Amino acid sequence: MAPPTLRLAQDPEADALLARDPLALTMGMLLDQQFPLEWAFRAPWRLAQRMERTSLDAAELADWDPDAFVKLMAGPPALHRYPAAMAARVQALCRIVVDQYGGDAAAIWRTAATGKELLARLRALPGFGEQKARIFVALLGKQLGVQPDGWREVAGPYGEDGSRRSAADVTDADTLAEVRAFKQAAKKSAKGGG
Repeated sequence: MAPPTLRLAQDPEADALLARDPLALTMGMLLDQQFPLEWAFRAPWRLAQRMERTSLDAAELADWDPDAFVKLMAGPPALHRYPAAMAARVQALCRIVVDQYGGDAAAIWRTAATGKELLARLRALPGFGEQKARIFVALLGKQLGVQPDGWREVAGPYGEDGSRRSAADVTDADTLAEVRAFKQAAKKSAKGGG
């Protein structure tokens, strides 16, 4: 079965890694915080390049010397606005993938019986709060066909067909622009400007 086509990184090679490597996809979602969405999802590919790998291995990353891993994340270019903090989160994520899912990041969602279970598993990951976990449930459901019973309900508005609220809805440059516009409008509204 061919991997899905993703356009989160807006770069063919980076998106191909996200599509075939569940750890890279999960890491991209983790890094999608206070950083442009497409840069966050491009970061796993850049990391793999720096490590001279074609995919990422959770055990290898978990065992990497933390100081050396911060240097890998710091670049240049930096793989996140906060490379040291995110390096620690990435390594913590990888440890959970190794310890709880046998090194297989896809097992996080492949073995979840319900949407509620999937949401709970995602919320237990470092850097995944309620909103990020719901967005990732929506992304998995909409773009990868991971649809355990009740997934739309736990994804909330992020799971709605045709929405343009989050990474779950980015399928090309136009939808990325629509998501960005939605977020800017929501931010303006929250500040009382709209």
